[in-house]
Amino acid sequence: MGLGILEDRVLEHVPANLSGTTQYFDDPERPQYATDGAHEHLKCDRSGPVPIVLVPQPTDDPNDPLNWPLWRRDLITLVLSITSVFATALGPILAADTVLLVSTLKDVTFVKASLLTGYFLLGCGASAFLFVPSSRIWGKRHLFVLGTILLIVTSIWTAASGNKSYTNFLWSRIFQGVAAAPFESLVNAAVGDLYFVHERGKRMAFTNLAVFGGAFFTPILVGKISNDMGWQWTFWFVAIFSGVCLPAVYLFCPETAYRRDPTPRFSATKKDDDAPKDRGLDQEQEQELKQHPAPSHQTSTDSTTAPKDEEHIHTATEAPASSTGAPNTTTPPKSTFVQSLALFNGRKSSDSFWKLTLRPLPLLLHPAFLWACLIQGLLIGWTVFIGVLMAFFFISVPLWWDEVQTGYAYTGAFVGALIGFAIAGGLSDWSARLMTKWNGGVYEPEFRLVLVIPQMVLGCAGLYGFGITLDGMLYGKYHYAVPLTFFGLEVAGMVIGAVAGSLYIVDAYRDIVIEGFTAMIIFKNFFSFALTFKAWPWLIQSSVKAAKIFNALGSVQLVVCLLTIPLYIYGKRLRSFSYRHDILELCHLR
Repeated sequence: MGLGILEDRVLEHVPANLSGTTQYFDDPERPQYATDGAHEHLKCDRSGPVPIVLVPQPTDDPNDPLNWPLWRRDLITLVLSITSVFATALGPILAADTVLLVSTLKDVTFVKASLLTGYFLLGCGASAFLFVPSSRIWGKRHLFVLGTILLIVTSIWTAASGNKSYTNFLWSRIFQGVAAAPFESLVNAAVGDLYFVHERGKRMAFTNLAVFGGAFFTPILVGKISNDMGWQWTFWFVAIFSGVCLPAVYLFCPETAYRRDPTPRFSATKKDDDAPKDRGLDQEQEQELKQHPAPSHQTSTDSTTAPKDEEHIHTATEAPASSTGAPNTTTPPKSTFVQSLALFNGRKSSDSFWKLTLRPLPLLLHPAFLWACLIQGLLIGWTVFIGVLMAFFFISVPLWWDEVQTGYAYTGAFVGALIGFAIAGGLSDWSARLMTKWNGGVYEPEFRLVLVIPQMVLGCAGLYGFGITLDGMLYGKYHYAVPLTFFGLEVAGMVIGAVAGSLYIVDAYRDIVIEGFTAMIIFKNFFSFALTFKAWPWLIQSSVKAAKIFNALGSVQLVVCLLTIPLYIYGKRLRSFSYRHDILELCHLR
């Protein structure tokens, strides 16, 4: 048993596709320690003073995204993240304008105004059903380009005609949700395509900051824009900036999906077999590479070095063999810049489109994915819930704020997102390295779950404190900055939870990570959509006492965070069980 994680009783080597139990992060300064003579069949990053074993192992194909220079991969992540800011900004873009919409649009009540946000979330969640199978079969690039075009079109639609009728406004918001869906559901998956395990932590935190942090910065600007120029200009600006992002996405974001050899699920050896006792991935990968030689497209006459322009130098002592046992002597040519502009470059999966469409649904019954949905989705939902109620508490008695001041109230939330990013980015890889060192050099994906500790402290404190101090503010007991500070803590917990859930799914269940992210997106958006219906009725039923509502929400969040403890203890056994009893195969969706 390593650091409280129970060993599996059936399998000696518990697989988790390419990113499970591994000899990884064995020293805080050496993410994947490569001992001399022990990694003859593995490629390493030799850009630093100590070789780092690359997980997952890249091919010899120069078109494999894992072989691209780090600066190019970081540029792709940066462009997608910036575009994600404008996509996800459309979610809370009306948060500061609730009263303005109620007063200027015909027959629009507070509930109808809140549903303009809710239906955006509905469109985002529903469209993920189609975008995910499309990304699995044809890749992600066409969806990122399509999503950016839709951001421009739907923002022009809303700005030009959103004030003519509520129905028109509502439909434009639904399609804006469709436009935002690729960035919500696929950007984190693209990080998994582009980076090795030891590179993902900070990048995953950065993309989550773009997805969530930008959403909280938006109301700060929207209030001022709406007051000085009209609420329509908030959508005009999204159209303009999305138009700037479109050529960057088209020119600098090639396809990140890559069709790899489907055979290597690292050996799942029973306890009573004559299997090596070393639990490290190194021995497993060596054995797997011997048993499953690289396919014909993973070829090289001399695999001791990668192309000179790459920052990561991959090394292996043997050239991969073909299926006949003979070394391959041809390497696929590197795609030209013009070829990289193609929206489609071949199928990435031979699976049925409709099978892929239905795959996320069974994952909602899988304990690990259900946990990820709850650990991310609930705090995101509570944040949407707070945004719906903000208008009532800050625009009415005793503050009488206008939309400018209400927008500025989101400053605390934005600062909280930055704090969450700093904590998640600083702790995600550091804690994994430290715990792996304590565990004798063996990394377990469950080490990612320790991020839930700061999430629980900040998120639950934010929920409890926001409700109590919000009531006190109405009676002059607290300054308005106090509940807004607790709102920031809640948002910080939300960002940390998003990073924790994403990293765990990527590391533990890499082969179905896109379906996993989709399940989380669907849960989050449908749950948040439901909350927009109930926010005002709950407030009325509680006699306008925020403490009653948020004490209940905080308690629910506390219970969900505590569910991480059994997942940490039994996570390895769950991975083993999932490998031996694949839920997708049981549902005939493989």
